[in-house]
Amino acid sequence: MRNYLFKFLLFSVIIFSAVLQTFSNDSLFFRELELSIDTSTYYFTKDTIQFQQRTQLGFQYSQNTETCEVRIYPKSSMLIEDLALLPSSGFDILDSVLNVNNAYYRFRVRFKDLTNAEFLSFNLSVKEKGDTASHINVVNLFPYTTTQAGIFPADDELFIGEEKTFDLVTDNPENIKLLTDWVQTDNFDYRLTALNGQIKVHVLPRKLGRQVLELRLNTRRPFLNSNGSPVFDLPVISHSFSVKQSRLVFLNIDKGEVTLDDQTRMAGIEVQLDDYPSLQIGKTYRIEAQEKPGGALIAELFTRSKITNNRVLCQLRVYNYHRKSGGYLYIKDGDEAKFITNFSITPKTAITKISILHEGVDWTQNLDVHPGETVDIKIEGEALHKAKFHFEDVKDVSTDSLIRNENMVIYKIRIPIDITKKKIQLYNRSAITGYALNVVEYQRPRPFDYILVNYGDINRNLASLKSPVLYKHTVKDVFFNFVPNRIDDQGQLYGKQYLSIEIKITGSNGQLIEMKTIDNLVVCPGENSPRYQYYDRKNCVNDAISLNSYLSKKTYDLEDWAKIELTVKTRDDKYDGEEITKKLDIILQKTYSFDIDVSFPAGLITYKTKPDEFGGLGVSMAMIAQFSFYNPNKIAKLRPYKVGAGFVALNAFNLSENNTSRDLGIVILGSILPVKSGSKLSFPLYLGGGYLVSEKTWFWLIGPGIRVQL
Repeated sequence: MRNYLFKFLLFSVIIFSAVLQTFSNDSLFFRELELSIDTSTYYFTKDTIQFQQRTQLGFQYSQNTETCEVRIYPKSSMLIEDLALLPSSGFDILDSVLNVNNAYYRFRVRFKDLTNAEFLSFNLSVKEKGDTASHINVVNLFPYTTTQAGIFPADDELFIGEEKTFDLVTDNPENIKLLTDWVQTDNFDYRLTALNGQIKVHVLPRKLGRQVLELRLNTRRPFLNSNGSPVFDLPVISHSFSVKQSRLVFLNIDKGEVTLDDQTRMAGIEVQLDDYPSLQIGKTYRIEAQEKPGGALIAELFTRSKITNNRVLCQLRVYNYHRKSGGYLYIKDGDEAKFITNFSITPKTAITKISILHEGVDWTQNLDVHPGETVDIKIEGEALHKAKFHFEDVKDVSTDSLIRNENMVIYKIRIPIDITKKKIQLYNRSAITGYALNVVEYQRPRPFDYILVNYGDINRNLASLKSPVLYKHTVKDVFFNFVPNRIDDQGQLYGKQYLSIEIKITGSNGQLIEMKTIDNLVVCPGENSPRYQYYDRKNCVNDAISLNSYLSKKTYDLEDWAKIELTVKTRDDKYDGEEITKKLDIILQKTYSFDIDVSFPAGLITYKTKPDEFGGLGVSMAMIAQFSFYNPNKIAKLRPYKVGAGFVALNAFNLSENNTSRDLGIVILGSILPVKSGSKLSFPLYLGGGYLVSEKTWFWLIGPGIRVQL
């Protein structure tokens, strides 16, 4: 007994060491990880599960969107500089990683769909002190749950050839794997379907008498058995039924569905039918959908010969449509029903319409698709459930949730970004249906970040330019350059860009000088585009566009404060009305102006240095060459002052003989005046000084006047 106890303890130590070693290998920086969910806590050191050759932290859940808290205890907090949880499609991060007093790290997440999530894990980015790079530690997760299921029929009577449906009562229907194909056993055939969230069990008895139905169901997420091992098989669900014979003998036919066409109507097809003593060989039987006489003819059955396995070889001709769900078919000798059977008679597969759903738009019957695009394809018609459609050279990414029935099939396909064909044929098995998708290049307007404008000495990105632009120098020319490599990339395709440039040049007073439109500009994506070799590069712009090559009035001949108005826009006829427009105004700014003023200072107060005396107050005449200065933050707005030099005739209009104050002065004057654009007459205030020619003395002056601008 002591030997067995010793061996058991030794085995436990080995297993525990292996778990610790595995944890140590996967997480070099942590000694423990706790995952708390609901009221339970799970530990990496003792709750790991070996599955698919990986060590995974197991935890039990009851809801698909559980919230959990995780605590990580590092081996030494002094070694860790930074710890982060990387995002994952399997959960949302509620609380980012928090260092709690250097004792442990804590974060919270909410899982999105635990039942259907694959390869769940916490990916931790750990940066050790002294290291320049981070290390990725992966903690694999293994969620499991309990699932109860059973059936509770209202009665236990079944009939041969009659399909019966029961509700599967379960506390976790999402975890049950559906069985869309029939599972055949000795006593019963069964399958599982889902309708509005309720799982249905379809049962078809095969033998008479008291028979036991055994349902063997599988789950998406397992439960743990007593040994702690994951189990995906639910306990067998058993129920006993009393299987009875139909009032008429049911004869199974080996064809579950027959297509009604010229071949099956005239020549018929070979079928095998269950043998029965009263079934006569070499006889033609009538098949109707009702037991009483006078029913419409659905099909004819000619019994040819008996074969092995208790079967009869027959020739079947069909004349009308029938669905299994519509009831039994009666095999009649004349008007008298002899047997029953059931099979579907459906039309030949025919497509009446194909529609495409692009991202962000409604269904359209335009069958154009683009490289790299994922679209939904809706095929409408008759008997589509019998077809096996597939598109050549594309990837089918359809899910079980998409519609598939007799009249409609929806596929989700992804067009390869490097597809070479211009048409994608639709096949039904190996036959061409006559329908095809047209592969067309993307033709979407891209923002103008691939256009550069040069109106001076450097290229500027058109998309980032703010209008208006005040430019102090001569605009020798305006160039438009293009960067084709910015148009397409691996993540986003735009295709060829169709542009027009409208040019409007106006003078300083707004008068129109010239208008021009540069149309039919085509810019093709560059060599980095995955579709580069498939674009038609005819008429593509390769060189810079010079405005002066289109203008009669060159930009370098424009006067100050002239405006070059540029409007770059995409052509709406190429993009179904979707247009991008960028307006840019380039204004030829001037910092100052030079003019000659004739003014009439009145009431000037003068001060002469020799002799030292004041004078003036008469009406004078001044002719001044002066500079005006523009406000740098406004367009063609002068500052309210001027500076100049010229001549002043003091008291020029006093013609009396005793006028001794009349003199000619050479002056430097500053004037302050209200600024009014276009005004020729104003009333400035003068301040300045100069030299009197007659009196040969220096003087100062100040006073108002009347200004006339020539």
